[in-house]
Amino acid sequence: MKNRHAFHIILRFLGPGFLITIGFIDPGNWATNIAGGAEFGYSLLWVITVSTFILILIQSMAARLGIATGKSLAVNIREKFPREISIVIGITIITACVATDIAELVGSAIGFKLLFNLPLWAGAGITVVLEIFFIVTQRYHRLEKFIISFLGIISLCYLIEIFIVKPEWTKVIPAMVVPTVNSRNIYIIMGILGAVVMPHNIFLHSNIIHSRQWGKTEEEKRALIKYERLDTSIAMWVGWAVNSSMIIVAASVFFKNGIKVNSIQQAAATLTPLAGCLSSTLFAIALAFAGISSSITSSMAEINVITGFMGKPEDPSTTIYRVSAFITAIPSFVVILLGIDTFKLLIFSQVILSIQLPFTLIPLLILCRSREIMGNLRSNATEFLLAIAVSTLVTGLNIYLVKSLF
Repeated sequence: MKNRHAFHIILRFLGPGFLITIGFIDPGNWATNIAGGAEFGYSLLWVITVSTFILILIQSMAARLGIATGKSLAVNIREKFPREISIVIGITIITACVATDIAELVGSAIGFKLLFNLPLWAGAGITVVLEIFFIVTQRYHRLEKFIISFLGIISLCYLIEIFIVKPEWTKVIPAMVVPTVNSRNIYIIMGILGAVVMPHNIFLHSNIIHSRQWGKTEEEKRALIKYERLDTSIAMWVGWAVNSSMIIVAASVFFKNGIKVNSIQQAAATLTPLAGCLSSTLFAIALAFAGISSSITSSMAEINVITGFMGKPEDPSTTIYRVSAFITAIPSFVVILLGIDTFKLLIFSQVILSIQLPFTLIPLLILCRSREIMGNLRSNATEFLLAIAVSTLVTGLNIYLVKSLF
């Protein structure tokens, strides 16, 4: 009976982590993972593994910040940091949100084009209408059911793909843990990193965690934080499996056969003769679902970021809330109408996310280590040192990227 009660409690607190997971299984991941697998084979699988460990650490810290303070990361930054610093961080994260929207809406539009031959602008428009509908009419806990369903469909698609392409597992396993970094692959590495450890997801997790009743006293919060960690860990490892599958499929089909991939559309088309017509359809379905579901979570993050940094209530009845749900999507339509190379743009958008990461990680570390802000729920020395190491690694890789480009 006791075990059954514990199981029901676990189910009650599962959800927020899966909302975050769908955010980093978006079309930006499609582009970076396909590019990485097609050009470098299985060798960049380690980036997914390292990024997932980073993600579990950072997302757990963001969630605990929300539990301990009752406020999101955006609100905490606005209230605790000097106004000038807060403005700079706000500008960088909104820029990252724009980059995220471009990836998600363009990718979803490509998915609709592959499935129904719709123009890209029409597919993007459908996605925006759907995301606004879900955001304005549903509460977070209701959205979770839709998001987890989408995640299940995407995961199933790639599980089937893995069986179709029959990868070389003796090469796959070592590549998951052995790092390889050089001037040729650093751009894609940073794109993959930015596509997994997404800045807006860190802000989002600190906010959606409030959809659960975490208790009022420190003891209650401390007892329930373990369920948050479980939720985060399960969800992030599901994301690891799906993202790893993307690279494995691309490497098995494209790299192995010497096929150069320049677009997501081409990727779907060339899968047909090599892995069967089923792969192309599965690819398009997964891409469309990923674009829709990740655009929903990104809109949730954007609303929190914009209202949080502006000091406005997150109230669905207000104009700022409704405007925030779609304002960062406008550049996506400009990109589509200009006919810019969508594949290169998708990868570049994820690199922008990696460049923004230090602007999110450093404030998070400062806030989570503060006894004044977190009380006894603040980061312990081990977690703090690990987070510093992560921030140093990400910043160092960004510096190496800039040097390699110039």
